[in-house]
Amino acid sequence: MSDAINNRYDFVLIFDVKDGNPNGDPDAGNLPRVDPETGQGLVTDVCLKRKVRNYVGLVKEEKPPYEIYVKEKAVLNKQHKRAYEALGVDLKKDDKKRKGGDRVADARAWMCKNFYDVRTFGAVMSLGVNCGQVRGPVQLTFARSIDQAVSLEHSITRMAVATEGEAEKQQGDNRTMGRKFTIPYALYRCHGFVSAPLAAQTGFSEDDLGLFWEALMSMFEHDRSAARGEMTTRRLVVFKHDSALGSAPAHKLFERLTVERRDDSAAVRTYSDYEVTLNEDDLPKGVTIEDML
Repeated sequence: MSDAINNRYDFVLIFDVKDGNPNGDPDAGNLPRVDPETGQGLVTDVCLKRKVRNYVGLVKEEKPPYEIYVKEKAVLNKQHKRAYEALGVDLKKDDKKRKGGDRVADARAWMCKNFYDVRTFGAVMSLGVNCGQVRGPVQLTFARSIDQAVSLEHSITRMAVATEGEAEKQQGDNRTMGRKFTIPYALYRCHGFVSAPLAAQTGFSEDDLGLFWEALMSMFEHDRSAARGEMTTRRLVVFKHDSALGSAPAHKLFERLTVERRDDSAAVRTYSDYEVTLNEDDLPKGVTIEDML
């Protein structure tokens, strides 16, 4: 692997959804997440990180140093035990070592080296078998839709039932009714940050960074489902600083990318209904723009 990155990065990710539910809220019957005051749609950072993890796991086949720590049906303490086994520590013999003892830093380093998402996003690994905590160099905000996201509810029918008891109650009609929630169209904007000092602590490398950009651009292509409709990454704009600490405030850089509706009187249903403008004039000294998509 290449060396840890030496530059700070700030970036803007723009993606959309058509006739789908980009991030259901389990506390609200799986309705699309929205800001109750503005009606704007929300997609959590956790949801986006899940898609990055899935893409990396698919492309790199879950092989070190690109294993995925947080994944479906994972038992995290089993991964912690692997770290101590690799270090030659017998957790059964010494309770102090089971809890970590003096080897926590070594175990944490092993986890960063082997798991892509640990050295990218960080992880709390101090429960049970203690591998410490890692603060990841890559952080994302919630994605927020540009305009209000209208949530629609649809009745759906399955021409079958799950049990014989249900079939008897329906006298052979065998239908199951359900509900499905979608957003007709919404364009979302997310901000992200990459810290070089934290990358030095986890070993997040130039190769890791390139894979991360690739994942943001392609993650929806391998995440298709009936519930999510059409989701597409539309724009990825990266602001690269020429130093580890950076040369300008992130919010000032983000203000250079504007998204506006072309026609306020018409309903928005496609990406072309918006105009996305990037101001590249008079950039702060030490900042360059990489318009990746």
